[in-house]
Amino acid sequence: MSGVLLDTHTFLSLLLEPERVPSSVRQALDTSPLRYLSVASVWEMSIKYSIGKLPLPEQPSTYVPSRAARLLVQSLPITERHALRVATLPLLHRDPFDRLLIAQAIEEDLQLLTLDRRILRYAVPALRVRDSKREKRQRRQ
Repeated sequence: MSGVLLDTHTFLSLLLEPERVPSSVRQALDTSPLRYLSVASVWEMSIKYSIGKLPLPEQPSTYVPSRAARLLVQSLPITERHALRVATLPLLHRDPFDRLLIAQAIEEDLQLLTLDRRILRYAVPALRVRDSKREKRQRRQ
């Protein structure tokens, strides 16, 4: 694997709720030679911000690039190859942004860091960000 691809929710969680991000994700980020945020995620955040579903402390045009730089994340463009790969995916998930991220992770040999269990049903190397119930209990003890 050549690096990691943060899904939209993971990117935002790392910035807005870092205490909820388990050490396994931090370790994947810290040890990854390459870290990516897809243009699809930037597009998704921009849409959600513009319709009032994603409150951010500043406009996406300044927030996303500055926070990506803070996390040492580079932009992953959407290519024709990525878009065409979406057509080969089983319809296990209907979110078009997530389906594109899955296709990008497969095509670019990236580990997808995600909060969405449904993504784990795809044949994509993925690390789920949410703690398991067992990990939460262990931390409380």
